[in-house]
Amino acid sequence: MDKLQISLAAARVNAGMTQEAAAREMHVSKQTIINWEKGKVIPGIPEIEMLSRIYNIPQDNIFLPCYST
Repeated sequence: MDKLQISLAAARVNAGMTQEAAAREMHVSKQTIINWEKGKVIPGIPEIEMLSRIYNIPQDNIFLPCYST
């Protein structure tokens, strides 16, 4: 069975957070949250761990979009 993968944007919305609230909790700018959600920048492992904690989902379930340019 495949594991459920949740996009960062969906995880944030499901956690009831705005981009601004997530940015405050993560101590980053709103633009950083936007860039992570759009796949322009990939968060590092410490950031993924924190996102997992504040969004209340397992790290393995976080889907990070990857776009080639």
